[in-house]
Amino acid sequence: MRYRVVALGGGKMKSAALRAACDDYLSRIRHYAKIEEREVNEARIPEDSRLIALARDGEGWSSPQLAELVGRWEMDGRDVAFVIGDADGLRPDVLRRAERTWSLGPLTLPHELARVVVYEQLYRAYTIRRGEPYHRG
Repeated sequence: MRYRVVALGGGKMKSAALRAACDDYLSRIRHYAKIEEREVNEARIPEDSRLIALARDGEGWSSPQLAELVGRWEMDGRDVAFVIGDADGLRPDVLRRAERTWSLGPLTLPHELARVVVYEQLYRAYTIRRGEPYHRG
């Protein structure tokens, strides 16, 4: 199983601080799972991947709920692709294809910051599943 975080808009991260935060969490996650990041202009998700679209009107998950989902996804073994939209959000066809839609909350976040939150929450999910002290609830 592999995670893919797909950021639409095609541009590289402009903020060195947010890039550093992403890289830090990516290195932490790689102790538990395979993960890659893609910056693209158009969402090209392999058909056999589970698509999780990030959208303001999606489901809000607590960290323990995400940890439970991660456990189910690992058992299933299918790749998981998280798609983060550009300034205009995600196209309707991407949202329709999504197996689930995840909301990071009602705030509008820049895609760079949303990426940091996704990585941090994936890392937290793994530490919750392993009973490691990072998550204090």
